[in-house]
Amino acid sequence: MNEQTVRQPGRVVAIVGRPNVGKSALFNRIARRRIAIVFDQPGVTRDRVAREVEANGQRFMLVDTGGLAFDRTPGSEDPLAAETRQQAALAVTDAAVCLVVVDVRAGVTPLDEEVLKRVRESGVPCAIVANKADRAEDDEKADDFARFGMPVLPCSAEHGRGIAEIVAFATAKLPPVTEDEASARPLRVAVVGRPNAGKSSYINRLLNAERVIVSDIPGTTRDSVDVPFTIGEGPTARRYVLVDTAGMKRHTQMSKTSVDNFSLFRSEKAIEEADVVLLVMESELGPTKQDMRIAGKILDAHRACVVLMNKWDLADAKGIKEADATKVFRQMMPFLAFAPIVYCSAKSGYNVRRTVDAIDAVASSVQAKLPTGVLNRTIETATKKTLSPMIKGRRLKIYYGLQVGNDPLTIRLFVNDPKLVTDAYKSYLEKALRARFGLEGAPIRMFFKARSRKDGAELGAEINRLKKA
Repeated sequence: MNEQTVRQPGRVVAIVGRPNVGKSALFNRIARRRIAIVFDQPGVTRDRVAREVEANGQRFMLVDTGGLAFDRTPGSEDPLAAETRQQAALAVTDAAVCLVVVDVRAGVTPLDEEVLKRVRESGVPCAIVANKADRAEDDEKADDFARFGMPVLPCSAEHGRGIAEIVAFATAKLPPVTEDEASARPLRVAVVGRPNAGKSSYINRLLNAERVIVSDIPGTTRDSVDVPFTIGEGPTARRYVLVDTAGMKRHTQMSKTSVDNFSLFRSEKAIEEADVVLLVMESELGPTKQDMRIAGKILDAHRACVVLMNKWDLADAKGIKEADATKVFRQMMPFLAFAPIVYCSAKSGYNVRRTVDAIDAVASSVQAKLPTGVLNRTIETATKKTLSPMIKGRRLKIYYGLQVGNDPLTIRLFVNDPKLVTDAYKSYLEKALRARFGLEGAPIRMFFKARSRKDGAELGAEINRLKKA
């Protein structure tokens, strides 16, 4: 990956603090959306949760971090506490401004002091956000934090009190917008799959950095984590946001905690909001029933898809060939026949660069514009080659086709009777369109609308006009 330039945007606002002071609640309040999981339990947020937001007429990256705890008592720490601290430290390093959240009702604690000391040593401009000041009289308690020599901003993330002042402080400290940051929005890529399929390892390998926490402990990733990165520089730079998601378990495997439920919800939401979904599987195991369930969610959301067969180094060591693995995959998951497959290894780096090329190609397919004349000639050729089946003595007739949307690519077909359309013939038409236009990885939605014979004649005249144009 030496040929790519990876960096974090400079306009970053990081939220840090000890556990359970309301960092995620503040993040959601500023973002004006419920993005980060909020739950009264230490250690819910571990990775950095980031989202590009707009406030005060400015766009910037807002980053939530895991609660910083420094208790060295043996057996007292979350097994991933060190990694959580590392991610928070990296978030501060990347930030243009830092908001240190404290609990105004609890007053100054030794852990607050240590967090503030470490943030101050970073040299990043920062303010103390005295959260849980639900009433005006609570503001006086915030004065206890003034001795640290930083601006103190009392607020209530739960009720929205004091948020405008916090946003004003943060946006005033942001650097100017660069030309790259003012360009088109980045491509949003959701990385999904079963627990421990290697999603976080893949992202870290792609970025050549320990950007998200990797562990053999199931459930390490609990929230959806936005990871912005850029390949190249200047006008030709390609901007992306990778969304690392929690491993999607079967409902029978899930505990009954709210954290598990929210994690699943966030992963499903990440699929719905993505431009392209990267479905990560383990090469040795091949498609499992849970992989098929996840693929079903991608299809239901009509999202573009790339299949990433990870840990190929292990499969290759057993003599498994890519052609054989592809054949098995296509047989087991024919409903994803439109999605390209990339065999890679996050551990060794094999084919990781190729995954970006596949993502770019699929994103291009999603935005394809199908010329109306060529579209209708393709449909006409397909219907002459293979007639639709007879249903109660009647046969489907397609008068005219028109692309009416992208993302997903949507086609409306005017026919004599939509009830004569069978799933098999619809699938046949889709294959004909893919054979003509490519459209690898892009879902196709086809809607059939009834038209009379007279209307069909008028539409036929329009087709002829387009052919001559």
